[in-house]
Amino acid sequence: MMRLEVSSGSGRILAEASGEGEIFLVHRKAYEPGDRLIFSTTSEAHVWLALDDAVAPALVFMRPGRHEVPVPFGDRKKTYSPKSFTGELHRLWLRPARPEELAARRDLALNPWDDPGAAALFPHASANVETRGEAVFAARNAIDGECANDDHGFWPYTSWGINRDPEAALTLDFGRPVLLDGAALTLRADFPHDAWWRRATLGFSDGSEEILDLRKTGAAQEFGFSPRVVSGAKLHRLVKAEDPSPFPALTRLQLFGVEVV
Repeated sequence: MMRLEVSSGSGRILAEASGEGEIFLVHRKAYEPGDRLIFSTTSEAHVWLALDDAVAPALVFMRPGRHEVPVPFGDRKKTYSPKSFTGELHRLWLRPARPEELAARRDLALNPWDDPGAAALFPHASANVETRGEAVFAARNAIDGECANDDHGFWPYTSWGINRDPEAALTLDFGRPVLLDGAALTLRADFPHDAWWRRATLGFSDGSEEILDLRKTGAAQEFGFSPRVVSGAKLHRLVKAEDPSPFPALTRLQLFGVEVV
């Protein structure tokens, strides 16, 4: 059984829908600060999730239980399209993934609905540092699917900012075993404001590592490696290039592979 809800800050249910298969929820009211989007499943499941029609649906993995994402306002709203979560008519959607969708090779790091309040929704990104604690530089921005990188500080120029910390690390939790065979990094390229990393290390939960030699470019930099079954990965040991700017940052991290059956 799966369920969708819109809840007020006080916990009052404003709209709800539930079912075994595909479900949708239409909410006919403008969102207010404190409102929350709630989704749940009684068993672990791979699902397609869309909490707003201005953000593309994503194939994610849910553990059993209740998951909440606050409707973004203020600083958090800057990481989403200005068209999202606005107006007085909203459509939420949820359906189980089909076997052929799970069999396809894809970016297993993608999750535009990642949020600290939905830590049992995967993939989930976290970091030991985020620039000034601002939402536009949060770890989740590296997996939100956005790739525009010739500016910074607002949507669609979301990025993970490291606050000039050479020990910065971004951790990705898949929540289950997956088979990975490749990666791609898109560096933020707001040059000359931005600097860049000449090298990074991609570590995996099985103890293996890949050294990634990077270039000063705004294009996605792709890397292949021997397939491995892992439940998590960490991007760390970021080596800054000799550049006058002190601001290297990451726009997008992609990790490619397939589900483990």
